[in-house]
Order: sequence, then structure tokens, then C-alpha cells
Amino acid sequence: MQGDPVPEDVPPVIGREDKAEIIDRLYEVALDPIRLEDLLEVWEGRVGQHLPHASQTVFALEDPEMEAHLRRASVFLDRFEATRDLGRAQAVLEDIPRSAAFLADGGPGIAGFNRAAGVAFGLKDGAALSDLPFEAEDVTVLRAQIARVVSGREERAMTLRMRSAITGSPVIVRIGMVERPDADKHLALVVTTELVWPEGFETTVQEAFGLTVAEVEIVRGIALGLPVKDIAEARGRSPETVRTQLRSILSKTETHSQSELVRVVLGLMDVAQVPAAAELDQPASASLAKLAVQRLRTAEGRRLDWVEFGDPKGRALLYMHLDFGLARWPAAAERAARQQGIRVIVPHRAGYGGSDLHGKDVDHIEGVTRDYLAVLDHLGINRCAVLCLGADFRFACALSLARPGLVSGILGCAAQLPLRNAAQYDRMDKWQRFILANARYAPKVLPFLVQAGFSLARRLGKEKFFLQVNGGSAADVRAFSQPDIREAVLLGSEISLGDKILAYQAFTRECLSSERDWSHLVRALTVPTLLLQGDQDPQTPVQTVRELMVDFPHLQVTFLPETGQLLFFAAWRRALAEVQNFLRDV
Repeated sequence: MQGDPVPEDVPPVIGREDKAEIIDRLYEVALDPIRLEDLLEVWEGRVGQHLPHASQTVFALEDPEMEAHLRRASVFLDRFEATRDLGRAQAVLEDIPRSAAFLADGGPGIAGFNRAAGVAFGLKDGAALSDLPFEAEDVTVLRAQIARVVSGREERAMTLRMRSAITGSPVIVRIGMVERPDADKHLALVVTTELVWPEGFETTVQEAFGLTVAEVEIVRGIALGLPVKDIAEARGRSPETVRTQLRSILSKTETHSQSELVRVVLGLMDVAQVPAAAELDQPASASLAKLAVQRLRTAEGRRLDWVEFGDPKGRALLYMHLDFGLARWPAAAERAARQQGIRVIVPHRAGYGGSDLHGKDVDHIEGVTRDYLAVLDHLGINRCAVLCLGADFRFACALSLARPGLVSGILGCAAQLPLRNAAQYDRMDKWQRFILANARYAPKVLPFLVQAGFSLARRLGKEKFFLQVNGGSAADVRAFSQPDIREAVLLGSEISLGDKILAYQAFTRECLSSERDWSHLVRALTVPTLLLQGDQDPQTPVQTVRELMVDFPHLQVTFLPETGQLLFFAAWRRALAEVQNFLRDV
């Protein structure tokens, strides 16, 4: 069955009004992730109308204007995470190292500012709002909005668009309240999109990409939003000379445009300023035992963690934890594994828990496969069965092909197969379609959407977030209402979303990888394989599975009634019974 052909990835033409509304919603989400669902509705309503399939709800991100707004919105989203638990005003400023930010109470003065604001705006102690490099009428509007925020007349943060008198570039400012219970008046925190080069960052950039001193200065100018002609003038060179040097920089940094270069440099800036992560143990709960996290160093020096449960001397079962990081089972299932002589090994994939991300040039499937092999080799395991969830099926296939004879059999639960056409995305529930369709058709916007989703989960709490995202599957809602399943999901996902972990970068890479064509891995599969599929799966409905099975007749598929994406957690007894068939010769 061929199905509908996948349309060419040609960005749709979006009207100015629709584009403006999408931009506004991006900033709203960046200022308050609770608005993510509003963005979802506008995305499908405004953009989907231009396309033959609603699943291709994408816009022209090749448009430099759209890319610029997306980068600026991401800055605000970063700051939302950075300041979410802070109460003291000065602590807020100290936690904003690269964006120019200041505090004000609605009067003419500035109550405090960070180093970035001092550099970008030339502020000194005792500075006033009138010292800001904006037009007088813009400053008047800014002061009025600050007064509204600190008085409580605005219920949420506000956004203004201004223009710098120094660079001539647009500046977006976000005004939010910083409560001071012990003071007479609250303060407004004003965060801008004016960025400042951190002290000593030149050395970091030079070492990371092998750039010359002159090239680093050009990178600095580009990252700070300066036009090429201004960079050339400051360096006493011609614009053409700077453009030639810029081409060399793009080659060395393996980027393809100035916007991509800025994104890479800002990412490096974040990494350079983030302290080393604390050691992370699997936390204990009322029913689930605490598991010690084990660690090895890969050949390239990356940290790679894993946990184990079940029978430590039993037959090996490699469990793949899905992109949500569902690394634990219901307590009764973990006890059953021990009783049945099953040693369950759960590597934490790149970017989850304490495991380091792969380098940007590493193919995701190949990198994950090498990590699984590294853990198994470290443990001296040369034969195992595999239990995988969702699109982790691609890793199971790749592992069996990478080392013939290692994998005795694969059990996929609520497995996702490589999708072929836009109609298969249309059948998904809206949240799954929102993320995965954009992973395929609009990969540039995906990092922002995923980070916003993780921030929303942190804002709502994982329990409410799960119910919001998976509310389209009655079976999953019922399963999640069971205390033992809810406990396993919430505790296991600590490696992706917890007090010390926010694995949105890893999740983004997982989604981009899952929506590329990996059908060749499934076709080459030769080990015994059984897929248990749900009849209420919001991501891979029955009709989609049946369509795709025509391409893969060598796979055995069984549908389980009243199950969805949480199929394994709801039907773990059936799953373990099937796994035993693959463990007989392990």
C-alpha cells in the first residue's frame, strides 16, 4: 500500500497578519509556558489552512524575520527556567548572565541592573530609565508599563518592542513582577534581548571551533546582532573581507548561515556558564526501591549511566525507556522480574539523567546503539532480549543489526513504526501531532516547542501535564489513574524532567531521529519480533499500524484492547510472558 505521497518540504506562504499572530503567541509562550496550548490552536488554525494536510502545520522558518523572533523568544524561555524559583530581586539579576536586565519600581530610576545591562546600555550606579538607549517616547511607554506591572494591574508579564539607538536593531523587552513581601512596593524585572559576550568567552569559542583571534571577533559581532558592515568598520576591514572570513567561520563551525551560527554560539555560551551537574541517584518512593545509578566512561570520554533491577544473576533483558525517560516499572512488575529470573538493564540514553549528549555530528541512532553496546560489553553480556517502547523500536532494530547474535528477540510495546505520509500524522491526537509533525516538517522550530513543553510540565507538575498531553486516550488516562502506574511514570521520568534534570535537548534529538526514515532498519530485521499495540494509542492508531504492516510483513503484531501508549505499564504481565519466549536461549 503506497498511501499519499509525502509533500515536498516547501515552506507555505503565510499572510502577514497570520505571521504576526504566530509571532505574538511565540512570545506569550516564552513568557508563560502555560500558553503553549494556545499556540498549538493558532498553529493549526492559521498555518494549517494554507496546507493540504493539517499535520504540516509549519511556517516559513527560512524567513530570517521568523528565525530572529524564534531566537529571541528562546532567550525569554531560557530566562523563565532560570528565574522560576527565585524570590529575591538581586538573585534574579545574578541569574541572568548574558541578557541585559534591570529592576525598576515604576519611578524614574533603575533599582538595579546586571553586568550585561551595564555593558549593553552603558548603565552606571544611580542610572535612570532615561539613560537607556531608546527613544524618549519608548522610555515613557516602558515606564508606564512597569508601573502597571508593579501595581498588580497586569496579571501576567508584558512584552514591548523597541529599537536600540546604539545598534539600530529591534529590542524585545519582557516586564514581569518580582514580589517583595517585606517591602512597601514590588519591583518589575525587565529582561531584554540585548546580549553581552561573557568575560573570557573568547577563549572558549576559539578552543571549541579552532578559530583565529580575528574570526572570534567576527563571531562576537554576529552574535551581538551587528551588521557585517559595522563589524568591518570597527575592524578597519572591507565588508567583503569580513564576508570571506565569515565563510571560513561557517565552515569551521559546521554551520550554514549566520542565524545557525548564532544559535550554536548561544548554546555554547549556555553550556560554558552552567555548573557541573550534581550526581543523580534514582530517588526512592513509597513502593519502588531506590536504585543506585552506575556509570562508565565511553571511548570518547562521555558519561554513560544505567540502572538495574530484577534478578542480578538472571537472564539479561535490555529495557529501552522511551523519549520521556520512563526508566522504572510498576513495583509489582519489578518484583515479578526478580521472581522470574530476569535481570533488567536500563541504560540512560544520551542527555538523560547524568548521561552526556552526543556530539552534534553524531548520527543519533548510531550513537545510541554504540552506547547500548558499551553498557552490555561493560557488563560482559553477549546475549539478551530487548523490550522497547514507542519509537525506541528503531534502536532495537539497529542493535540487532550492529552485532548479529546479540539480540535473541524484540518485544515492542505501543511501538511506533517509520511513518510514510502526512495523513498518518493527521490521525494523531493534537499534542503528539504538534511535536512529531514539526519534527518532520519544521525541525528548526522544534527545539523551542520542546523546551516550552518541558517548561509547561514543570509549571503544571508532571502529573497534570501528562493528563493534558495524553487526554486524547481514555485508556491512557485510566492507566495513569492507577497508583502503581502513576508512581512508575512519575518516578522513572525523573531522568528527563526533575529538580536536577531538564532533558529537552535530548528529547528534541529523539524526536528528530524518530521522524526520519528508518524503514531500512525494520526491513533488515531478522530476529524474532512481536509488537503489542494498543487500540487507543493517540500517537500510532490502529489504522496507521495496519497500513504500515503491509510494508513489514515479517513482523508479528497483536492488538491489545483498552490500551494506549502506556500499554506496557497496563499490561506488563502479558509483556513479561511474551519476553520469556525470547529469554529461553539467553
